[in-house]
Amino acid sequence: MIKIAILGYGTIGSGVVEVLNTNRESIAKRAGDEIEVKYILDLRDFPGDPMEKKIVHDYDIIAKDPEIQVVVEAMGGVEPAYTFVKQALLAGKSVTTSNKALVAKHGAELIAIAREQSINFLFEASVGGGIPIIRPLNSSLTADEIEEITGILNGTTNYMLSKMTFEGLEFDDVLKDAQSRGYAEADPTADIEGHDACRKIAILTSLVCGQQVDFEEIYTEGITKITAADIRYAKAMGRVIKLLATSRKTEEGYCAMVAPFLLSQQHPLYSVNDVFNAIFVHGNVLGDAMFYGSGAGKLPTASAVAADLVEIAKHLHKNILISWSSGKMDLADYKKAQSRFFVRTSQGKEEVTKVFGTVEFIEPEGVTGETGFITEVMTEKDYEQKAAELKNILQRIRVV
Repeated sequence: MIKIAILGYGTIGSGVVEVLNTNRESIAKRAGDEIEVKYILDLRDFPGDPMEKKIVHDYDIIAKDPEIQVVVEAMGGVEPAYTFVKQALLAGKSVTTSNKALVAKHGAELIAIAREQSINFLFEASVGGGIPIIRPLNSSLTADEIEEITGILNGTTNYMLSKMTFEGLEFDDVLKDAQSRGYAEADPTADIEGHDACRKIAILTSLVCGQQVDFEEIYTEGITKITAADIRYAKAMGRVIKLLATSRKTEEGYCAMVAPFLLSQQHPLYSVNDVFNAIFVHGNVLGDAMFYGSGAGKLPTASAVAADLVEIAKHLHKNILISWSSGKMDLADYKKAQSRFFVRTSQGKEEVTKVFGTVEFIEPEGVTGETGFITEVMTEKDYEQKAAELKNILQRIRVV
């Protein structure tokens, strides 16, 4: 029997317990042994809960118990999760986590410690919730040079943009709706400003290039400036607005970005709506592949954690190689990236063509007193220079 400890009995921690109980027999069969929760670390007590007697408040109880072979980190945040996880690994206990903040910041270090200890640090649930993407990148797609990863990696913002698209609502209204449904936190900053998606694309890029990608160096925009008027323009173009996290291999290295994009109906991510996530991968041998499913939520995320537990159980005292070193990857300058840009301005058509040259003007119903247009392909730097010359820019969204 493999005895484990769970750090945190919130949404994910309780979900892991539920998954282990619901699928106990099939999980034991696939793991080759039964998995039993011995401890749950939490500051709170849970009177009447079936796991009440397993609750402990002192992490040292877990760290010093030789029976504990695996620790599930479900606390969230960087500290004290980092301290506890590092201590567990140094004590010879494998770890699985869904914590993207922890993995993005300390992934390379924790992987190295696990390798030295001949144990494992796995984090399938840190990106895409229940969608398998970490393991495919680490095993199934190792024959490929991954040239692009582009994903809808945040269910909250995708729900909000879908709601704006289908119902024509303004940003503030859909945010309140998302919060009332539990999709958005009381403080939604990490989601709506793109920070959550940024950490996730940093993790995926680190795995692809095998080096540490600093998420703080990734250009990041959120969706807070998207308006109902933008949605009307998108519909006039036959497009939708999605918050994409993207990483592309260029001659100068990987270029990563998080920002809203206007997608055509031919784009593989066009039809990904509501709280669903999807990750598009292009390999030089494979070509295109797509991973789609529930990107968040209690049970989908817990399912990915439980899958890591099975993988760890099958490889006790044997490290699963993950190519992610602490050597820093310098990202390519995003200002050299090329795109078309959708622009709204209070300037007239004559001023627009004088600065931007040949453009495609867009005239949606219900929008007056401004000019909307799509530029030709240009670099980010060139766009910024032209926008500064035109002035009075109301909105700018990249077009793919």
